[in-house]
Amino acid sequence: MVMTNTMRVYTKTNELGYVLTTPTGFNAENEHLPLIVYLHGAGERGDNLEAVKIHGIPKLFSADPDYHGLRVVTLSPQCPDGKVWDNLTEQLMYLIETIVEDLAIDRDRITLTGNSMGGFGTYEMGCSYPGYFAALAPICGGGMAWRSDALTDTPMRVFHGGKDDTVLPARSEEMVNMINHRGGNATLQIFPDVWHDSWTPAYETTDLIEWLASASRKG
Repeated sequence: MVMTNTMRVYTKTNELGYVLTTPTGFNAENEHLPLIVYLHGAGERGDNLEAVKIHGIPKLFSADPDYHGLRVVTLSPQCPDGKVWDNLTEQLMYLIETIVEDLAIDRDRITLTGNSMGGFGTYEMGCSYPGYFAALAPICGGGMAWRSDALTDTPMRVFHGGKDDTVLPARSEEMVNMINHRGGNATLQIFPDVWHDSWTPAYETTDLIEWLASASRKG
């Protein structure tokens, strides 16, 4: 069973679109797989789900739901026009929990990543639901460093382009430095010659996806 391009109502009056992928032969009655949640950037907002597949996790797993031989479920919601992920945390969690229940996801192996606006959303979700995710990977994003105590118990890998003039690398540096100062476990990888699109090298040239797929709250 391979699923993509489905939608689910998350309140009585609103609908949140998403791209969902499952590996070949998946049966929720027989296996409890990890879940990678991906939050896209501002340019993919709207109601055209094909736009969600332009970058990152949904780009790779929509083309090949068995990407790199991984048995993992991916969930990539679409942010409505005029909204930002930071203001949709409750709706996102409702959707995540619905997928977790429907597909019998391993609750110790739920991870979250995103780029640009989705990088900001990754920090926000991690701060809003501390301890829920097994790992976080914000890319070219930023957050509120004063809330970093909520992130100290979650392993994090952070990526940024050294030449990014849309979201300055200092935003990632500030978060990583504060998280680690408070006893957390965050690493930062800067791609020196990359501008804003640090998500392509992060997802496609590092072991980030494998790391997310293998992360567990049990260690």
